[in-house]
Amino acid sequence: MRAARTLATLDEVELGDHVCRLMQPSATLLSDARAYVADGALYGDKVLVIGPIDVPRTAKPLPSAAVILDFPSTADPESILAAVRREVRTAMSQGFRSVRVLTERMPSSAPHGAEDLLAQEMRLDEFAAESGAIVVCAFRPSLWDASALERVACVHPHETGTRAQRPTFRMFSTGADGWSVDGVIDSDCAATFNAAVRAAVRNTPKIRLRFDALEMIDAAGMHALVDAARHLPDRRILVEGANDTVRLCWELAGYAAPGVPVVMAA
Repeated sequence: MRAARTLATLDEVELGDHVCRLMQPSATLLSDARAYVADGALYGDKVLVIGPIDVPRTAKPLPSAAVILDFPSTADPESILAAVRREVRTAMSQGFRSVRVLTERMPSSAPHGAEDLLAQEMRLDEFAAESGAIVVCAFRPSLWDASALERVACVHPHETGTRAQRPTFRMFSTGADGWSVDGVIDSDCAATFNAAVRAAVRNTPKIRLRFDALEMIDAAGMHALVDAARHLPDRRILVEGANDTVRLCWELAGYAAPGVPVVMAA
């Protein structure tokens, strides 16, 4: 069972982890994750670096089993994920234990860019959960405002690096169209929660949300959940593991009624 946690360093990664890595200001992608890449040979993992990426002449050579997928920044995310899946299949046939993915994420100024990035990260999280691959997404804090960085951290079950802080809530894959939600969902993060849930139901008509570790969800958070289910036709969300307080608030808000596409299980 996957569990959210903070890592002191990338040495602590485990199979199936999807890590939000906050880079040191002056570091390059490969220098910042040098030990993570080198440990691929130690543990029998194939290293997969997703570009575009510049490798300085003075940089230490990558392990012989490393592969660089030099995609342009405008590349279709589904094409990138398909290429990563192919590399995983190849690695398994070659006898590797798993694959270590390393990529640097960049902010986008395109319309709906923030929501698209959330959806991409959630697809990566599903991939990590189902394949057992280790995925490290590096973020350079100087390129992001604090609120944008917190939003994207919400869909990573793990974080590490400079100034890494636990986000207000987290939503991450538990496999088979299931997602675990922990923390607190209030008016400050309701829009991000709405975007994450909409991304989860984008490709499947029914999902399960586990609220076992959710401490609290306020009126804004509940509205965001129902609105996300109604965003696309014929979507259904089953909420499991909610505590007594959350279920009572749900009923008092009038959501435990026929026609609401979100069902709070007893």
